[in-house]
Amino acid sequence: MTNFEAFRIDIPQSDIDDLNSRLAATRWPEELPGVDWSYGIPTSYVRELCEYWRTSYDWRAHEAAWNRFPQSVTEIEGQRIHFMHVRSPEPDALPLVLVHGWPFADFTEVIGPLTDPRAHGGDPKDAFHLVIPTLPGFGFSGPTHRAGDASTERSAELIAQLMAGLGYTRYGAQGGDAGSFIAPNLGRIDAEHVAGVHINDPITIPAWGDDGSSYSAGDQEKLAAMQDWSSKDTSGYAGIHSTRPQTLAPAIADSPAGLLAWVLDVVNTFKDPAKSTPDDAIDRDMLLTNLSVLWFTNTAGSSMRLYKESRQWGADLPNSGVPTGVAVFPGAGTIRGIAEKQNTVVHWSEFDRGGHFASMETPDLLTTDLRDFFRKLR
Repeated sequence: MTNFEAFRIDIPQSDIDDLNSRLAATRWPEELPGVDWSYGIPTSYVRELCEYWRTSYDWRAHEAAWNRFPQSVTEIEGQRIHFMHVRSPEPDALPLVLVHGWPFADFTEVIGPLTDPRAHGGDPKDAFHLVIPTLPGFGFSGPTHRAGDASTERSAELIAQLMAGLGYTRYGAQGGDAGSFIAPNLGRIDAEHVAGVHINDPITIPAWGDDGSSYSAGDQEKLAAMQDWSSKDTSGYAGIHSTRPQTLAPAIADSPAGLLAWVLDVVNTFKDPAKSTPDDAIDRDMLLTNLSVLWFTNTAGSSMRLYKESRQWGADLPNSGVPTGVAVFPGAGTIRGIAEKQNTVVHWSEFDRGGHFASMETPDLLTTDLRDFFRKLR
């Protein structure tokens, strides 16, 4: 029997004061003129956001907003798991687990429309009961304490146990980024209970020896780009995370400016390419709320272990047979041939706006696609 304890976010004022003091005392590096983002995130942009974080951003307001959603913590096989559990007012709603990736995915904008479509101009038959876990090593789930507990494989095992503990015998799963590995893996290890899997911008890494000869011309172009990805300047963060996460950890655990710079440089790489900056693509306060959670819980360092410990990147993953829907947003490198090899794809959508962080950038499109996909599986 799984024990659940009600949870409420309540960051001590001393932690907020410490954050503001560190932001005020940041030692800023010099910056070359006219290089824009070609050397990484511009220091001038980081300074602007840090000043806003210190002087204008209101953590207490956003803490209160998150606390309006029911939250709990539990322990599964020694790992603390924090999750939101928002039940629909519709009695026949389908349980759905939403799985985030790195560095975060804020699902707060889709909670209302998914749980209560009647109140948001939708069909009540499309309602979901939502379970939104925080992955091991992230935020209020706290750091991991054993090697391997931050992996995508382990996260799937823990989420399956969480759903069973909540009494859900049939449920759907949705995920993006690392969640695009975890959600399909739930279908592999818990197929008798998973009704369907929906993934956005799935990370499709070719298995060793995959020449893509059977793929479409468009897929072959993406495959060539993927195989060349490690030589590109946008891949550096993943190289550090997957080889030396503990080396970077002290810097982003000690400096909020360093944390913001590191995380938002990655966000900039994968956001909607039509948007000029991370906070042009995603609401500035939403970005800072998620950064604040990583900061206050001191889990930015442990969150990066996901890359070091996961073994699914580039693996020849088996197809679970569970019906799968895929949503692809601008800038995605998703290779359809690989996605269809690893999943039973019965639904494929491509959008002309949005980016990798769909629940934060275009929650309306993600909501619609989830309704469309799961409508056929209820």
